[in-house]
Amino acid sequence: MNSYNKKYQIIEMYSLLLLDIVCITISYTIAYFIRFWGQDSSLGSREITQIYLPFLLICMLNSFFTNEYKRFFQRGYYYEFLRVLRYNLVLFVVTGFYIYAFRLELEFSRLLLGYFVIINVVVTYLVRVAFKKYMNRFYKRSKGSDKILVVTTNREIDAVIGHIECDAGWSYEIIGMAVMDADRKGDTVNGIPVIANRDDIIEVVRQSAVDVIFMHCPRMENSEMEILIQSFLAMGVTCHNCVERFSIDTPCSSVGKFVEFPVMTYVANVIDYRRMMIKRLMDIVGGSIGLLLTLILTPFVALAIKVDSRGPVFFSQVRIGKNGRRFKMYKFRSMYIDAEERKKELMDQNEVQGLMFKMDKDPRITRVGNFIRKTSIDELPQFWNVLRGDMSLVGTRPPTEDEFEQYNIFYRRRLSITPGLTGMWQVSGRSDIKDFEDVVKLDLKYIDEWSLMQDVKIMLQTVGVVLFRRGSK
Repeated sequence: MNSYNKKYQIIEMYSLLLLDIVCITISYTIAYFIRFWGQDSSLGSREITQIYLPFLLICMLNSFFTNEYKRFFQRGYYYEFLRVLRYNLVLFVVTGFYIYAFRLELEFSRLLLGYFVIINVVVTYLVRVAFKKYMNRFYKRSKGSDKILVVTTNREIDAVIGHIECDAGWSYEIIGMAVMDADRKGDTVNGIPVIANRDDIIEVVRQSAVDVIFMHCPRMENSEMEILIQSFLAMGVTCHNCVERFSIDTPCSSVGKFVEFPVMTYVANVIDYRRMMIKRLMDIVGGSIGLLLTLILTPFVALAIKVDSRGPVFFSQVRIGKNGRRFKMYKFRSMYIDAEERKKELMDQNEVQGLMFKMDKDPRITRVGNFIRKTSIDELPQFWNVLRGDMSLVGTRPPTEDEFEQYNIFYRRRLSITPGLTGMWQVSGRSDIKDFEDVVKLDLKYIDEWSLMQDVKIMLQTVGVVLFRRGSK
C-alpha cells in the first residue's frame, strides 16, 4: 500500500473511532438518566469504571479486529444501518458476557443496557451518515482536500471515470481531466471538465492548483510518459501511474492502489504524514497565540496607521499557496493606497534579479509602515492565515499571482508545501539576497531537508531576526 492511501485510511479509521466514542458517551449518558429519572442517583465513579469504560474498550477492540470502518465511504445507507446494528449487537453480547462473568448482574441494570443499545443505534447511525455527507459534499471541495488531475486517453476515459465514481474518495477532488490523444478541451465527462491535452498539459499543471496526477495511458510511448512524470516531479506534484507500464527508468516511491487501479507512485519528497500532523498542531497553537497578540496590538497599530495616512488598516492580497491554491493573505497596511499602481513605475529600480520586486527606500512605504516593517509587526495578521491553514508558521515565501504566472516547472516545486510566515529566506538575511534564484535555492533546501527540529530552529532564529532587526530593511 502506498503512503498516500495509508495516510487517509488511518485518518479515516481514527476519525470514525473518535466519533463512535463520542456516540457511546452521549448514548450512555442519555440512557442512564432515562433509567434513573426521578431517582436519587448520579453518574458516579462505580458506573463509569464498571460499565462505561468497558463500553469504550469493546468499541476500540471491535474497530481494530473486525474492519468496522473498511470502505465506510462506499457503503450505502441501508448497508451502513446493518453495520451499526451488528456493531451494537457486539457491544450488547460482549457487555452481557462481561456482566455475568464478573457477577455484576445484581449491581447493573439490564434495562439500562437495553436503553443504551437502542439509543446508541440511532445516535451512531445519524452521526455516521452526517459525517459521510459532510466529507463527501464539503470536505472534498475544501482547500484541505487533495486536488487531482486525471490524465488518460479518449478510449479509457469512461472506464477511468467509472472507477472514480465507484471509489467516491472523500480525501480528494477531481479538478479536471487531460485527454492525451484527442483535443476535447471544453468538454465535460460526468461533470468533470477536460482542461488539458497533450500539447499544454505541463503548462496547465504549472498554473493550476494540483496536488496529485493520476495517469492511465496504456498506449503512450515510454519516453513521453517519462518526460511527463519527471516534469511533474520537478514541480513537486505526486504522480500515480497505472502499473500496466513498467518500462520507465524513473524510480518510483511505492506501489499500491488509487481509485481501485494498481499504480506506481512517484513523489519528489516523501514526508512522514505523522510529523506533518505535529507540524499542523504546532501551527494551530502558535497561530492562536500569535492571533491573540495581534488582537492586543491592533488598536494601537490601527491608530498609528490611520493618523499617518489615509486608507484601510489592513492590506489583503491574493497569494499562491500549496500546489497553486489561491488564498487572501493579510497584513497591516504599510504602504500608500496607490502602491500597486506605482509599482509599475518603479520596476526599473528593482534591486532583485528575477521574479521578485524589492527596493531600498521604497517611496510607497509610509512612515509608520517603515517602522512596522522593520519590526515585522506588519505581518502579525498572517497568524489568521496560519490558523486557517492557508499558511504555516515555517515554510516557503508565498508568491503573488503575477510572480506565479511566470514560474517555470522548477520554481513551482517551491509550492509543494504550505507557505510559511517565516522560513530560510527570512533568517538568511533577506535584504542581502539580490537574486530570486537564491531564494528558490533556500526554499528547495528547506523542502529537501525538512524536519520538525529545523522548523523549531528557524522559529528561534526568526525571534532573533525580529528583535535585532536583521535583514528587514
